[in-house]
Amino acid sequence: MSAAPPAYHDPRTRCDRTPAWGALQQHFQQSGRHFDLRAALEGGGGAARVAHFSQQAPHVYADLSKNLIDARTEALLLQLARECGVEAYRDAMFAGCPINHTEGRAVMHWLLRNPPPDHMNQGAAAIENAASGFVAEAAREVQATLEQMLALAEQVRADDAITDIVNIGIGGSDLGPSMAVKALDDLRPAPKRLHFISNVDGMELGSLLRTLQPERTLFLIASKTFTTAETMTNARAARAWFLAQGGSEQQLARHFWALTTNLEAAAQFGIHTTLGFWDWVGGRYSLWSAIGLPIAIAVGADAFRRLLAGAHAMDQHFRRAPLEQNLPVRLALLDVWYRNFHGFGSRCVAPYSHGLRRLPAYLQQLEMESNGKGVDAAGDPLPYATSPVVWGEPGTNGQHAFFQMLHQGPNVIPVEFIALARPGRDLPGQHARLVANALAQAKALMRGRPSPDNPHRHFGGNRPSTFFVLEQLTPEALGALIALYEHRVFVAGAVWGINSFDQWGVELGKVLAQGLEPRLASGDTEGLDASTAALLGRFQVE
Repeated sequence: MSAAPPAYHDPRTRCDRTPAWGALQQHFQQSGRHFDLRAALEGGGGAARVAHFSQQAPHVYADLSKNLIDARTEALLLQLARECGVEAYRDAMFAGCPINHTEGRAVMHWLLRNPPPDHMNQGAAAIENAASGFVAEAAREVQATLEQMLALAEQVRADDAITDIVNIGIGGSDLGPSMAVKALDDLRPAPKRLHFISNVDGMELGSLLRTLQPERTLFLIASKTFTTAETMTNARAARAWFLAQGGSEQQLARHFWALTTNLEAAAQFGIHTTLGFWDWVGGRYSLWSAIGLPIAIAVGADAFRRLLAGAHAMDQHFRRAPLEQNLPVRLALLDVWYRNFHGFGSRCVAPYSHGLRRLPAYLQQLEMESNGKGVDAAGDPLPYATSPVVWGEPGTNGQHAFFQMLHQGPNVIPVEFIALARPGRDLPGQHARLVANALAQAKALMRGRPSPDNPHRHFGGNRPSTFFVLEQLTPEALGALIALYEHRVFVAGAVWGINSFDQWGVELGKVLAQGLEPRLASGDTEGLDASTAALLGRFQVE
């Protein structure tokens, strides 16, 4: 790209420096901390509360009525968002400004799901025509790469000789594609099997290789720089296996493709087919890019475009809906309310859908890598908490694992339920039982059950939850749901005054590992702290 991003000045005011922040603190002490869900929902105003705190966004219905929030709290939180400059910051992102200021980069994963100009509605086209040259040039490159990627995906889908596709990546090059492929498994062609390898522990790749035939396997090496230590360790092991099983150097190009910008390193590896992406696409936001090739192989070009369309619909909602009815904004402000005023340190995600079983793991990276920051955009230490711990498992499994703590533990942990209105392809008769469990758990958290004679059977209740409903787990619905969470993370980071788009915290451990690895072979502990030195002596590495 030759065009430069637009000039940029951060329009935000840090949340604790706004009048609304002080008003929220006072409101919390006076009434917010004592809010009673049961009284709010079971009294005469319950129906009105549900109507006010529920809304339909593109492909996602959200019921926020079982949260510890009232109209006064919501009004103050919306005032906070405006005083923090959330709207101007959002507009700067969509204008292609370098809001990732610590790396000097724009943040334009949203551009990856913009439809091509001849498919854009009039409103979207007007925005595109007004975009900077930087964004317009990037848009053309995006469409060209998308067409190339989808053509390659259809090529693999039509190739009967290839039965297994192995994606080797880590972090955003693994979590997003893996989650989406599992969610849309109903669309995968029966003969094709997709596998995802990320752990540098040789047991993961080794156990898979024992089940594969080299002549029927395609490896996708997903690393923007083609230097990611874990990914390249696994890639080299897969290459060595392929050659040891009788594959030739000449055959490598057919069985190994790369999702990377480092064409020279890929060529040295023996790879000729490559797809690239851009530095304005963060790893955890990259499933919409060439990193999504395994998704496109699994679901086909048309369904991948539908995935993009669902996300684009949520983008348009986020850009245009007033804050009062802007679902990503409402969710993010609820996160701020819980984290900084109630002091809730974690949030549980409980998808009552087997297809969404990897969603909690995906959201862990999306939110905790984005907003797990301790300094503001200027580098000043923050006097308040940011990202909560995000965790979860699919229902109904979680009910028999950690729901005990959610109901009766001393810490209040907000829960997010995600359920489908319509069943999937298999055993639809069980869907009613699944949905009944989700509804019952949300109700039980809210209502509780007093037991004055037996404290072991006492459920305190008044525990908050949010309930999302997707009509069905279609590509459009999945795309919208992911984009909803992306924009929610953006808004919370905007309020907290942090940069949600760098991840320097992953670097230190990697650097130290490079120095420790040779010591495992040599046994040299000179200069190490006592604990690391003692632990190193416990390992025998050949």
